[in-house]
Amino acid sequence: MNTKRNLLLVAGLLLAMTSQAQQNDRIPAKGFAFHAEDGHFHDYEFTRHPIGDNDVQIRIMYAGICHSDLHTADDIKALGGEPCVLGHEMAGEVVAVGKNVTKFKVGDYAGVGCMVNSCGHCTFCDIDKEQFCENATTFTYNCPDAYHNGELSQGGYSDKIVVSEHFAISIPKNADMKRVAPLLCAGVTTWSPIKLSNVQRGDNTAVVGFGGLGHMAVQYLLDLGANVIVFDITEDKREDALRMGAKQYVNINRPEEMKGMANTFDFIISTVPVDYQPIEYIRMLKYGKGEMAIVGLPTNTTVKTVDLILSGAAQRKVYGSLIGGIKETQEMLDYSVAHDIYPEVEIIPADAAAIDEAYKNVLDGKVKFRYVIDMSTMNK
Repeated sequence: MNTKRNLLLVAGLLLAMTSQAQQNDRIPAKGFAFHAEDGHFHDYEFTRHPIGDNDVQIRIMYAGICHSDLHTADDIKALGGEPCVLGHEMAGEVVAVGKNVTKFKVGDYAGVGCMVNSCGHCTFCDIDKEQFCENATTFTYNCPDAYHNGELSQGGYSDKIVVSEHFAISIPKNADMKRVAPLLCAGVTTWSPIKLSNVQRGDNTAVVGFGGLGHMAVQYLLDLGANVIVFDITEDKREDALRMGAKQYVNINRPEEMKGMANTFDFIISTVPVDYQPIEYIRMLKYGKGEMAIVGLPTNTTVKTVDLILSGAAQRKVYGSLIGGIKETQEMLDYSVAHDIYPEVEIIPADAAAIDEAYKNVLDGKVKFRYVIDMSTMNK
């Protein structure tokens, strides 16, 4: 009996040691990294941090391409940074869970957006605004991860990711998976200020910039019952804006279409990623109540304080908004799926050359409206 008992104890000990070793093993991954040397994407093999007790491993099925990814690629090239896997819009299937995980089980669908960690206990984390963590938000790519020995975070243009269950967004099984990924950035980035400004049925609203972000804002505003006017710089998007339900489309390069807009809007959201003149739109807000949210990231756009004063901006509200917290992101995704609100996407293969081409098209404004990489096609 003692011999049998000892054998069982040894077997149990070996099993525990094997399990611990597996938990401490880094997770091999492959994807597509942007290289500063030549400004192109290349096949890339790397490792993710081990699956911790509170982590989930997700097999990435689809990854969206965001205009912010282009900004980061430009920075990497300018600064000569090390190769980095970009992408902060991803949707996939949970394939492994840590022992303390309660939010997910293997086989569930989950998504990851623009951030993958924060301290969890500062002023902003306590109010579900982890993107402003006072102690260090870890953004999804090209960011030193303070919670994993400072390693550079790697994004979603890859086959898998390991992330804390708190930063994984639950995706309903009935969701259209090929179109979910961009909701994790474009969706919440527009949803958050629309909810903050409490847009109501019948409000007069404007969407400035009708791209990946802008076409999501149009859908949310229309679903809430607002009147929507779209502003952009080209005729190419007029038909799409009107098809989606916009009341009017304004080509800002046609001066006659810009007339009569002063003191018109209850709410304006600017998604413009290139330099423009915000003061033109601030003047369009209703005096005493209009609000303008700025979510685009142009490089050199500024507003002079004298212009703010002379435009009466003191009686109009202008604010910036950065993505959304995890709680808000989950609310957005649940609402989007329930109301059948998704981005319009073009699916491309998981191929470095295809991603290069997609970047060029995004830069040239030739995508309607979001590229999504089908990660299942990698190496096929």
